[in-house]
Amino acid sequence: MTDTELFHAEGLPVLQNRTFGTREEALASATGDVVLVRDPRTGLIHNRAFDSSLLVYDASYQNEQACSAAFREHLAAVQQIISRHMGGRPLIEIGCGKGYFLDQLTSAGFEITGIDPAYEGPNPRVVKGRFERGFGLRADGVLLRHVLEHIPNPGLFLADIAAANGGTGIIYIEVPCFDWICSHRAWFDVFYEHVNYFRLSNFHRMFDEVIDSGRLFGGQYLYVVAELSSLKVSMAGPDDTAALPSDFLAGVERAACRIRENPGRRHAVWGAGSKGVIFTIYMQRAGLLVDDVIDVNPVKQGRHLPISGLRVSAPTDACGRMRAGDEILVMNSNYLEEIRSASGDRYSYVPVDHD
Repeated sequence: MTDTELFHAEGLPVLQNRTFGTREEALASATGDVVLVRDPRTGLIHNRAFDSSLLVYDASYQNEQACSAAFREHLAAVQQIISRHMGGRPLIEIGCGKGYFLDQLTSAGFEITGIDPAYEGPNPRVVKGRFERGFGLRADGVLLRHVLEHIPNPGLFLADIAAANGGTGIIYIEVPCFDWICSHRAWFDVFYEHVNYFRLSNFHRMFDEVIDSGRLFGGQYLYVVAELSSLKVSMAGPDDTAALPSDFLAGVERAACRIRENPGRRHAVWGAGSKGVIFTIYMQRAGLLVDDVIDVNPVKQGRHLPISGLRVSAPTDACGRMRAGDEILVMNSNYLEEIRSASGDRYSYVPVDHD
């Protein structure tokens, strides 16, 4: 049996959530290729060209989305799921990032410890480092939010978590949804640092006991609550197939045409996260540069995106350069109403994931 190739892209930033102090540093940032394949044995989709040695997660890695009220609503929904299944139990969050969600749960009365090499804050309950099998931390519940897509061997990583936790406990897993990427032709959601792309069926083949599962954040994310003791080796079923739509990249030319056909308008990308980074790179390769990149995260403002080198502006700064009728390219339609409100609803708004 051989891997089935699904998608190929070259020269994407290895860390799309790292910004740079100068344009020159951003232009010179490291790149890697993406060759998505489906493993016929496990059914898992992964990047065959992935090289984990290229990735270094440290304090300069910025992926905090909680500056947005819409994303905070998502986190509130996640908290409800965790309360329902793990309320009153000690927890560990592996990959807690800058600690926003950990602090949210602590404020809600949870006993929780975090682990992350990119953590910058003063919380003594966060271990600044990578999770390892012999870490010496155990809890009744383990949270794994947007971590598993970054791990080269997700089955082995879950086995390490189970072993470190004595083979027991409940795990909450949240990852991007591959089916949503396919159905929305979301070419801007394929990243180098995401080595894995999951479907809900993958998790039902990884665990004998899935307690709860579903989709969140407008269908963009999958979540699973499962018993760690029921973890097993994922094996593809006879009916398990995967394919990207034949017109998966058609949105690249549609977006490029929109910019080309309106040369008198300013075009601003709203969202300097992963989607915005990939979008600007594809536009640059189509011979186009957007006029502004906007993000509400103050840590990103004034810094530059990898590969494109574009500078990130605060909403007030970028909108001060725009006129009524100019276009804002919204990278994630979950934030559309929030963006309209923040910008005074004065512009033409284009949700790229609904284009």
